[in-house]
Amino acid sequence: MNTPRGKRKIRRGRVVGDRMRKTVMVEVERKFPHPLYKKVVRQTARWQVHDEDNRAAAGDLVEIAETRPLSKTKRWRLVKIIRTAGGKAGTEPEGGR
Repeated sequence: MNTPRGKRKIRRGRVVGDRMRKTVMVEVERKFPHPLYKKVVRQTARWQVHDEDNRAAAGDLVEIAETRPLSKTKRWRLVKIIRTAGGKAGTEPEGGR
């Protein structure tokens, strides 16, 4: 009965909004060559990400992972904070929100 689940997608992005409780908006940028013209194209996607402890703040560089649906719009969860907006790596922001 225990079937192995597939590999979950992991992305890096920047927090662009932190006004909701337990949720942050993360913008992930993807670069790829255009199939015909070979110019490098930038494409951005914004996702609502579950942040259980409200650790992330606007401007932080974070790593997110795909997960089961947590609400109507949340399908991603916060894995770790890579760099805070202040520039400290792997630490929590000073003070509270």
